[in-house]
Amino acid sequence: MPEQRVTLITLGVRDLTRSRAFYRALGWSPAEEQERVSFYQMHGAALALFGLDDLADDMDRPVGELRTGAVTLAQNFATEEDVDAAWQRATQAGAKPIKVPQATAWGGYSGYYADPDGHVWELAMNPFWPLGPDGSLTLPAG
Repeated sequence: MPEQRVTLITLGVRDLTRSRAFYRALGWSPAEEQERVSFYQMHGAALALFGLDDLADDMDRPVGELRTGAVTLAQNFATEEDVDAAWQRATQAGAKPIKVPQATAWGGYSGYYADPDGHVWELAMNPFWPLGPDGSLTLPAG
């Protein structure tokens, strides 16, 4: 099995009901929901929303030690118009705008928003990274 992979990304959230509603408003549907966690199937991986207190308990750490780090989650799109449409959905769902989508110095187009718990998402179109028909990304050989 390859070592260079991620199979599950878990976001600790303060209010699971609020976070479920936010991601539902983005058009996401859970593959599985339990009382304290929701799982969303993605291309070859999954995303989980896990109550912050329950996540801290699962790690045997005080909840005060859990913080958002310098991490962004990203969705790449085929066109600038697709980025703008995703931005519109996110802001209508209650996302906090960080950087409005715009042309970038590296030749693409991107913007950033934060979900209700401050997890930062980038929405981008990178002309150097073509997407597969299913939206998946395979980095071009260097």
